[in-house]
Amino acid sequence: MHEPPFWWRPAGFEARLLTPAAAIYGQVAARRLKRSGQSVGAPVLCIGNPTLGGAGKTPLALAVADLLAQAGERPVFLSRGYGGRLAGPVAVDLARHDATDVGDEPLLLARAAPAIVARDRVRGAQAALGAGATLIVMDDGFQNPSLTKDLAMLVVDARRGIGNAKVFPAGPLRAPLADQLAHAHALVIVGSPGGDVAIADMAMSRNIPVFRARLRPDNATLSRLAGKRVLAFAGIGDPQKFFGTLVDAGIDVMAKHSFSDHHRYTPSEAWALCEEAARKNLIPVTTEKDQVRLRGDAATAELSRRLLALPVSLVLEDQAAFESFLRDRLNAARARRVANPNLQ
Repeated sequence: MHEPPFWWRPAGFEARLLTPAAAIYGQVAARRLKRSGQSVGAPVLCIGNPTLGGAGKTPLALAVADLLAQAGERPVFLSRGYGGRLAGPVAVDLARHDATDVGDEPLLLARAAPAIVARDRVRGAQAALGAGATLIVMDDGFQNPSLTKDLAMLVVDARRGIGNAKVFPAGPLRAPLADQLAHAHALVIVGSPGGDVAIADMAMSRNIPVFRARLRPDNATLSRLAGKRVLAFAGIGDPQKFFGTLVDAGIDVMAKHSFSDHHRYTPSEAWALCEEAARKNLIPVTTEKDQVRLRGDAATAELSRRLLALPVSLVLEDQAAFESFLRDRLNAARARRVANPNLQ
């Protein structure tokens, strides 16, 4: 579904109208967060969003896994596989699976490291251990209590922040913010400084480390688009963020089309985008997530062949401090397991 615009402006009539429903949802979500999870035989690092919609969670998961691999670890991703039909546990096979099988995010993760899709997170973690994981990186699942998290990070977009700070359906929060921060070990703010990042003050008041990062678009792809006129489209949590990335890079964006997060394109939508791009002599450009979804359906594959996808990577402002934080948390988690073998 499309996010209602009132989520991202000061709370008004719509939010007040939905406050009773939000109170009930928030109570249930808060109780769920407090449930004890199961420990497994390796540290679990979880990366999630406090709000519905995207903020840079998957790029951070990829960056974390890369840092850990460089340190000699063998990270394995664990994902629910939102939008895919397979309940798992199943190891993502790029030669065999597409987005209809496992969702879009696991396909991107599996390019960097082994990835397991499982709706049952405990069984998925066990499958990750069977695949040789020395640690497990969960992409999403912060609000899922089934696994004990040795390190839980919340990711927030600097421009959108936490919106009206109300819980769904009155606002974008997945659970009351105080309850989410009580289970967070770090906060990562993605985007240019100066956005709505009041959550940073709340985190620091609770002695939660705050790290800042930015998304860096792929220079080679931007070079191919230099001087060209493009049609940009995206079905992600915040399409405007993608359009802004193109414009900030000097790309001449002549048409924009927004779709809901994880949108499954219909053949008619794909044909309409192809036709518009051809008629206006524009290059269709989208995100990597949208590209893998289009490739998963023969009826939309023609659009995937015509478009350019813009890869982005996450760059931490103080990578040394972030690496030190990761190392300390991992060492502490492993020390707890040595002291208490029942955690294995």
